[in-house]
Amino acid sequence: MKRIAHLVAVSLLLALPAAAHTPQQPPHQSYSEGDFKLESGEAIKDFSISYVTHGKLNEKKSNAILMVTAISGNHHRIDFMIGPGKALDPGKYFIICTDAIGNGLTTSPSNSKAQARMSFPKFTIRDMVESQYRLLKEKFGIDHVIAVIGPSMGGMQVLQWGVSHPDTMDALVAMVPLAKTPAWSVAVVEASRKAIMNDPAWKDGNYDAPPEKGIRLWRDILNLLSARTPDMYAAQFKNGMDVLPWMEAQETAVIKAFDANDWIYQTWAYERHDVGTTPGFGGDTAKALASIKARTLILTGTKDLLNPEFEPIEAGKNIKNVRMMTISPGAVTGHASAGGFFPADVEFLNRETGAFLDAVTEGGRKLN
Repeated sequence: MKRIAHLVAVSLLLALPAAAHTPQQPPHQSYSEGDFKLESGEAIKDFSISYVTHGKLNEKKSNAILMVTAISGNHHRIDFMIGPGKALDPGKYFIICTDAIGNGLTTSPSNSKAQARMSFPKFTIRDMVESQYRLLKEKFGIDHVIAVIGPSMGGMQVLQWGVSHPDTMDALVAMVPLAKTPAWSVAVVEASRKAIMNDPAWKDGNYDAPPEKGIRLWRDILNLLSARTPDMYAAQFKNGMDVLPWMEAQETAVIKAFDANDWIYQTWAYERHDVGTTPGFGGDTAKALASIKARTLILTGTKDLLNPEFEPIEAGKNIKNVRMMTISPGAVTGHASAGGFFPADVEFLNRETGAFLDAVTEGGRKLN
């Protein structure tokens, strides 16, 4: 019980966006895609997508895996699954870890010179996918990958990849995803957005310093409530009032971790997502999911309060070649089950994803 409490206490600190790269980490890179046209018809001017790579692309370009990140996350988001002996072993695979539009590394409201802050155009999950597709094709000359993998909003991108580009991958690994954002999740991100926008210090997006009160409340709503479960708090705090100073410490630790406007824009993409609105499917989510050709692994978290598990479970019923799994059955870590915080969850994700990819690649024979 003490071990669980300690892990819960440090989990937010582990989730912070990484600081400057160390010499041991692969170099941060950026690829310019020019003026990037969005599905709305607008364009992000002078668009660049940020990424890092692990491993080496083989001569046949047959060993690539694409990683896509969660909301407010970056290319380090699933580092706990990358490394020798892990599910994504750089000795076997060439892993491209991308940054999503609006995460502060890829072109975003916070770093755009041409369309700064709230003049930035709204984008969608599909726009994120298309920016990654262009990176694969134009930068690397890759037409086909072994798998696309990602957690949370990354899992949403994963399923969208399977719909938008069904012949581009052998497999999909979607951790705590959504195929169509349900009303509950819309309400959660709307509450987090209001927390920021109702803070007078936000100044309609033209703040000089982070709107601290709004950011603290946003973090409470997302990180401390919906991304965790009541069971985790019961394990950590015998006295309920002890949670209050802990919450304040967690808020303070992440006050400058992610730009407020970037969060607002990513939540707009998050809440509007539906694979069924992909051109050609007429809003039919089930039909869009049925078009997925790749072998698919969907991993859900028990009592997930951000991306409720009922949605991906129902979505999976429409995918032809799908395997549904609960992360660490018996544990109740909710959305955080895909966060890399808990050793049991990390071990489960590496073991099951690694086995799944081994089956997809026929023990590596398909890489040659």
